[in-house]
Amino acid sequence: MKVVQINATCGVGSTGKICVSIAQLLDQNNIENCVLYSIKHGVENEKKYGKSYSNLFYTKLYAFGAYIFGNQGFNARLITKRLIRMLDKEAPDIVHLHNLHSHNCDLEMLFSYFKQKKIRLIWTFHDCWAFTGYCPYFSAAECDKWLRGCCDCILRKSYSCFFDKSAKLYAKKKKSFSDLDLTIVTPSKWLAELVEKSFLGSYETKVINNGINLSIFKPAPSDFRKEYGIEEKFIVLGVCFDWHHNKGVDVFIDLAEKLSDEYAIVLVGSNKDMGVSLPERIISIERTKDQRRLAEIYTACDVFLNPTREDNFPTVNLEALACGTPVITFNTGGSPEAIDDTCGMTVDCDVDSMLDAIEYVKKEHPFDQEACLRRAALFDDNKRFKEYLDLYLKNER
Repeated sequence: MKVVQINATCGVGSTGKICVSIAQLLDQNNIENCVLYSIKHGVENEKKYGKSYSNLFYTKLYAFGAYIFGNQGFNARLITKRLIRMLDKEAPDIVHLHNLHSHNCDLEMLFSYFKQKKIRLIWTFHDCWAFTGYCPYFSAAECDKWLRGCCDCILRKSYSCFFDKSAKLYAKKKKSFSDLDLTIVTPSKWLAELVEKSFLGSYETKVINNGINLSIFKPAPSDFRKEYGIEEKFIVLGVCFDWHHNKGVDVFIDLAEKLSDEYAIVLVGSNKDMGVSLPERIISIERTKDQRRLAEIYTACDVFLNPTREDNFPTVNLEALACGTPVITFNTGGSPEAIDDTCGMTVDCDVDSMLDAIEYVKKEHPFDQEACLRRAALFDDNKRFKEYLDLYLKNER
């Protein structure tokens, strides 16, 4: 058996790391595999697992074209031809799809190929994009048009400069994704329930939670508090690698005004421009690829805050728990599924509810490190991604 994964990245970003974790597990079980990727890679993973079929130039070119003409997902024909040639060369028994909406393929062309070759597909949905016209998430916009057929997209300006082709793209996806040998995987129960309501509801859908590397994300003592002069503070941490409104950056800005001097706020994942614009009370740390350093930061903080307004099953929650740090998150999407009442809290989607929860945790200390570690053990990537191995072998036995 040979498995080929297709994703935008290999070894970097949440989906790229998941691809490599799966590839490593397949290696351990002597199953031939590779990752075909389009944009970024981690150097060590590119050499061993990844094979590039595109580059940043083409990604930007197709992104520009998609924004002008409003045809995201159906315009990257040149690189799709190269991807198909590589698939022919690899001759996989199973193709495992991940992120296909980084301007890295023409869906109509690629899925016609899958149907022609009768290739067995596993597709992990990391968001809702496969069954909408444009958007990866629609919760914050309170839109339910995806249930009937997207049209008059209220988020269109984020995806298309001039044309609203949401209805056309929705119909093309529905047609392209029909009559496949396909199993859909979602990291959260929340997303699985949405898939079942969508035009993809006839396919088998399996929930496989995201996993993390517990040999990296574990309690890691450091001089972080001393380094930033916050030894005596109650530290509130946020980690994201694409901070914007729906990830809750505004919540941290509001909290900086409302929390007393007993607290310190640390944000990881900012860029230089964002760091300059944040209030002085917020300690801004730019994005780091050093996961062990990240584990030290998680460990040093008292509580991890995830005020995401739209998310599937964020791995940052898992990383915090694995370092012994409790989690407070908005009750949105699949984010609450990572925690239980022994290691964290879910709150209503507003700043005051988050503020009350932080002050409660500081005063009452309701969560301890051991409870967080027990919860994190459920998401050991060796255990979680073994479920993918079982899925690959399902029809081989």
